[in-house]
Amino acid sequence: MIVTINGEDRDIADGSTVAALIDDLLGSSRGSAAVVDGDVVPRSEWDSLVLRAGQEIELIVAVQGG
Repeated sequence: MIVTINGEDRDIADGSTVAALIDDLLGSSRGSAAVVDGDVVPRSEWDSLVLRAGQEIELIVAVQGG
């Protein structure tokens, strides 16, 4: 199914959850946040929120620097 991730259309597996998407794309959930269709998704819901075709997803990763 096609979703938009950080402004780019991507094909992901049907039934993918936010947690699975973050693991696949980022490799780690540490310092990560997810926004689906404009709503911040609490980390406690990542395993249960199944994504649907056409959704807009923003994955945000905190970086440290100086």
